[in-house]
Order: sequence, then C-alpha cells, then structure tokens
Amino acid sequence: MTETKQQSVLEQLGGFSGLIYSTLPILVFVPVNGVWGLGPAIWAALGVAASILVWRIIRRSPVQPAISGFFGVGISAFIAYRTGDAKGYFLFGIYTSLAYAAVFLGSILVRWPIVGIIWGFLNGHGNLWRRHRGAVRAYDVATGAWALVFGARYLVQSQLYDSDQTGWLAVARIAMGWPLAGLSLLVTIWAVRRADRIVEPRPLEATDHPEAAEPTDHPEGAVMPTDDTEAGGPREDPRSS
Repeated sequence: MTETKQQSVLEQLGGFSGLIYSTLPILVFVPVNGVWGLGPAIWAALGVAASILVWRIIRRSPVQPAISGFFGVGISAFIAYRTGDAKGYFLFGIYTSLAYAAVFLGSILVRWPIVGIIWGFLNGHGNLWRRHRGAVRAYDVATGAWALVFGARYLVQSQLYDSDQTGWLAVARIAMGWPLAGLSLLVTIWAVRRADRIVEPRPLEATDHPEAAEPTDHPEGAVMPTDDTEAGGPREDPRSS
C-alpha cells in the first residue's frame, strides 16, 4: 500500500519524464538568448513549455505538473521581460526556493513538519502520527532535508544572480533541481516508511498471543478423566465394601 501511494505521488509530480521536461525550457532559453537575444529566448521557452503541456494532454498523462511548469515559465519570462535582463528569468525560482526553505524550516520549529502533514493526508492517517515521538522525528528529518535543499538553492543561485552569471545560473538551476530533489525524495520515502511502521504496528502473530504460549496440563492425545475415572484408575463403589 505504501509503495502504491509513493508511486502515485511521483506520478502527480510528473514522473521521471517530468523531471526531464522541467529542464527543457531552461536549456532552450539560455542558448537562444546568447545567439538571438532576450525576446526570442522568452518566446522559445514559452513555446517549449506549451509544447510539453500539449504533448501530455495528447498522451493522457497527468497534466498538473505541465500546467504548473507552464505558469512558472510564464512568470519567469515576464520578470525577464520587465527587467530587460536574461538573469531575471531565474529570479522567480530563487525567491520561491527561499520561501519554501522558510516554510519547511518553520514547520519543524512549531513541531508540525510539512512532510508529516502531507503524508498523513495522503495515507488517511490524518494527524495520528503526532501521537508518536518516533514518527514526528522521522518527519522532522525528511522535512529538514527539503529545507536544506531549498536553502542551498537560494544561497548558491542568489550569489550567481548578484554576480551576473546567467550561464552558471542555468547550470546551477539544473544541477540543484531534480538531482537534489531526488535525494530528498529518498529521505522522504525512508521517513514515511518508518513513520507508518510506528503508527501502524505489525499485527500480532499467533505465537505473539500470551494465551498461545501458556503450557497446558493435558498434552495432546491425553484422555481427560471423567466422573467415573480418575488418573489412578476406576473409582471404587463404596457400597461394595
């Protein structure tokens, strides 16, 4: 059951193909900007994002990741257009990473780790995991891993932005994107499995029941004494004496 739900979450994120598709607009934007300028680069990135959305609709794949990706590219392209600088394309992602890092870290400090909230909703446990200290600690670790990834993205990419390193911004965006997210996802899978084992303990086997382990006074195959028979033989009739 846990594996099925984890696969469903990955599908909603776009699957492994979605990890590749998310990098295509950036891979197109930077070289087109270097050759033909900012305007063509913006339209090229939007065109790629729109093509991915149409392709997913045709293949009847989950479209939510493509829709989110298209609007993300649209916002990034608008910022680049307004600033008149290609590096503005990355500004939205930089501050989004900062916001996510703050929210994930804050959720740990208030003892409501976001990974636990999300997984509790998906597996139907609700907030039951909060009654178990071990489950809370596991979700703290997973949430902290995501906060670390988002914080690292912000720190590195903001420095590259301030130093006008547009090309390296693209490299950092891709290298610190899904590869780091994949590592955080592995930590999350470990955490949810550990928490589920704590919240849903293994059912007792037959040998786990105390009643099953108690010794019996009468081994299997022994004849139980009746009213007329005791262990020492037939009962003597008092009238015969």
